[in-house]
Amino acid sequence: MEVHTGVLIVGAGPAGLATAACLAQINISYVIVEREDCSASLWQNRAYDRLKLHLAKEFCELPHMSYPADAPTYIPKDQFMNYLENYIECFDIRPKFLTAIESCSYDEGRKCWLSTARDMTTCMVLRYTARFLVVASGENSAENIPIIPGLHGFAGEVIHSSRYKSGASYSGKNVLTVGCGNSGMEIAYDLASHGANTSIVIHSPVHVVTKEIIRLGMTLVQEIPVNVVDDFLVRMSNFIFGDLSRYGIVRPRKGPLLLKAETSRSAVIDVGTVDLIKNDTINVLGDISKIKGNLVEFEGRKERAFDAIVFATGYKSTANTWLKNGESMLNNDGLPNQEFPNHWKGANGLYCAGLAKRGLAGIAMDAKNIANDILSNYNHVSG
Repeated sequence: MEVHTGVLIVGAGPAGLATAACLAQINISYVIVEREDCSASLWQNRAYDRLKLHLAKEFCELPHMSYPADAPTYIPKDQFMNYLENYIECFDIRPKFLTAIESCSYDEGRKCWLSTARDMTTCMVLRYTARFLVVASGENSAENIPIIPGLHGFAGEVIHSSRYKSGASYSGKNVLTVGCGNSGMEIAYDLASHGANTSIVIHSPVHVVTKEIIRLGMTLVQEIPVNVVDDFLVRMSNFIFGDLSRYGIVRPRKGPLLLKAETSRSAVIDVGTVDLIKNDTINVLGDISKIKGNLVEFEGRKERAFDAIVFATGYKSTANTWLKNGESMLNNDGLPNQEFPNHWKGANGLYCAGLAKRGLAGIAMDAKNIANDILSNYNHVSG
């Protein structure tokens, strides 16, 4: 079966949905395909129960649709899912679910992108021909678990944060969380709150802030130089949390907003984890050296026994596994070659949305840029 379309969008997460909505607003036809059986599968199936958007709602809207007036400042997971469902309905977005792109390459002769997909229900092969291709398969496509000597022989349970739901089943157990980003810190808090004997690996410098501090910073930086705002945010954070270095938490040299802009590393928004670290409810440990049975050895040869390890160590893009001519836009890790904000466009009608590690605000910006660029070139589309 062969399908001709002006634009093929791969992925029906927030980035794909936002791009579809922007194209719908300017009456450009598209096809959107998704390998999972639902939109935003990361949110639907791989997010822990207590998750809320870490940034205030004004920084988390998709194009052309605001949150309801009575929505809380920090949107819970279930309300965000309702927002996405309403978004899909509002813009009449109809993803082709359980459709996995297996390969995609640019045909120089026909000046179009040729994609081979498989209907995962019927195993039927589908072929898409599109003048424009939007990679919206996400920077969070696949779990990233580091290689640690002895991990495969660990006697307990090993899971990635994408499969963690709640600490309720870990009460009384010794659990190690690996990763000190927002997910790792919040999962550690959730585990401890449910009665698990909780430890966390913090091996790199990290900014810890409150949600109010980061909201203020993101507002001020629109009018004030980032270094001035960062200095203010660090001073406020130090006033609230004190010197955390004695607890194993060291601040980076660069301020939180500049660090995010230059490296995409976000500040950690504290949900109560710091207090639990300060009162020894959560133990902070250094890098893992190796694992022997249920014993985990840390730097300095310190050993601890654990029943479970939760890896909150992020994700990786899988775009390079199916995109064959993406060198103009993506590197070997399936992430943009160009730095933000020039990352979203490649050659020959190739685009990416949601790969710049800029959250929902970055997704909205990508979607608008892509739709506008396609519109400016659309008079060349045939078929």
